[in-house]
Amino acid sequence: MLLSIAAVLVGFLILIWSSDQFVEGAAAIARALGVSQIIIGMTIVSIGTSAPEIVVSIIAALDNAGNLAVGNAIGSNIANVGVVLGATLLIAPLYLQESYVKKEMPMLLGVTLLGALVVIDGELSRTDGGILIVALIVMLTKMIRDESRDRALREEVAQESLVDDTASYPWLRFIGGLILLVLSSRLLVWGAVNIAQSMGVSELIIGLTIIAIGTSLPELAASVMSARKGHAEIALGNVMGSNLFNLLAVLPVPGLLSNLVLDESVTTRDYPVMFALTLLLGVAMYSAFSLAKKRKTKAQLGRLWGLVLLICAVCYYTVLIQATR
Repeated sequence: MLLSIAAVLVGFLILIWSSDQFVEGAAAIARALGVSQIIIGMTIVSIGTSAPEIVVSIIAALDNAGNLAVGNAIGSNIANVGVVLGATLLIAPLYLQESYVKKEMPMLLGVTLLGALVVIDGELSRTDGGILIVALIVMLTKMIRDESRDRALREEVAQESLVDDTASYPWLRFIGGLILLVLSSRLLVWGAVNIAQSMGVSELIIGLTIIAIGTSLPELAASVMSARKGHAEIALGNVMGSNLFNLLAVLPVPGLLSNLVLDESVTTRDYPVMFALTLLLGVAMYSAFSLAKKRKTKAQLGRLWGLVLLICAVCYYTVLIQATR
């Protein structure tokens, strides 16, 4: 048991560090090949920040622990909204951009609904995985096209590209980071499965808690630091972007590798909770935006909403703890 716990802790540390090296190396290589900053940001960096979840899910699925992989995707989304965003809002209010309400949140709700339609039959098949991957490609294509048409953004990106330093030893970072990602994910999954077996709990529960919260720690750290520096709005973009990629790039992995029969709790407890939290966030954003328009002030989410989100997360984890007894 102690060896398994140590494997999980060491796996997490190497996983987080190696994912940063992988992303920095890939971005530097792309810049050297002449790929635009917009495409790098929307593809390599965006997907790269979900690299820990993606690789963990691949390793788990290959180890016949597909429900752990599904729990990782769903649990990460719950942790992002309930814990990451909730904690950030308790530190500082979050000012809303109009695009968050009119573009990003409707897209996230649509993808969450698509995911619900895919898992509602209690299975995750290759067809289901293919549907989610196609949706990911469509979403990335649309986002790149829309951002490329934004003149202000293009000018900002052009200025940033002049001051961005190229990562040293990019190929070493890219290949070494990828190798360490795989090895640390293998160590993490091995430890997590052993813990689940020792405690007599399902792999799904481990995926929803230990793995999901652990892989969400980088987002939590980045969001809290942004809030303390007065840039809490960055947290919302991080959360929505991460949740989109968890549903479209992480969730389909087990299904693509082999048809997976889902734990019954996925459709009766976990996915509904994730959907409800996402919808609650949407309601909070729309309400804040509507109120600000009436008062002619800046729309913002305050500490009250942060407390509500955290309470929801605590209630959910309490239910999970009860389920392990």
